[in-house]
Amino acid sequence: MREDAMARPFLILQLRPEGDAADNEFAALLAKGGLGPGDVRRIRLDQERLPQRIDLGGYSGVIVGGGPGCVSDAPEDKSPDEARIEADVLSIMPQVTDGDIPFMGCCYGIGILGQHLRGDVSKARYGEGVGTADCTVTEAGRTDLMMEGVPERFEAFVGHKEALHSLPEGCVHLVQAPSCPFQMIRYKSNVYATQFHPEADAAEFEARINIYKDRGYFPTEEAEDLIAMCHAASVHAPEHVLRNFVARYGRI
Repeated sequence: MREDAMARPFLILQLRPEGDAADNEFAALLAKGGLGPGDVRRIRLDQERLPQRIDLGGYSGVIVGGGPGCVSDAPEDKSPDEARIEADVLSIMPQVTDGDIPFMGCCYGIGILGQHLRGDVSKARYGEGVGTADCTVTEAGRTDLMMEGVPERFEAFVGHKEALHSLPEGCVHLVQAPSCPFQMIRYKSNVYATQFHPEADAAEFEARINIYKDRGYFPTEEAEDLIAMCHAASVHAPEHVLRNFVARYGRI
């Protein structure tokens, strides 16, 4: 553990059943968040059940990674593992929102937060293929501490089938894009969610493209072109969001 490591770890919940994808994402979350292995507790929900009476007050904050599941899918269309993982993540959301627990939901996390707050999450519009979104910080976002070091316009890696279609009550809109309006939101003071991936760089997205190329996100034959596009993109700003989250809440 680093000399200045926080007294309470961050809880990282991962939803990806593919081992390589989960390990790559975990490494990216640590690197982009400025975290060491001793600063976190990692739970892969495809392998381990979330404790029923987990006390989130024992953590500096909660970070939820992405995954192939969609909260808006009909129950009969979800595999048993997807349904179980979704239920586990949703089970902590009352504690998160009622207690205003520091929370950062990445991609899948905005669907989870929207679903919990009874927002409109669906595949009707605003799905984004694997690539980049042209993001703009909103007026409200300019004064949010998570946006420190983030330019008013920036590129971010995205890739999702469902999206949030309206801002749930009690939320603030922080980042928008023409392709999908709700790229980042905040509930109360400390509960955040992004549609884009704040942990992802070109190498990480290349790995995901290779892992998920047969999962319906894009035609398989386009994988090499998408990888080239990722490496040509200028994606640097989103990682500041993750680093700011850790910096703000890791010393409380």
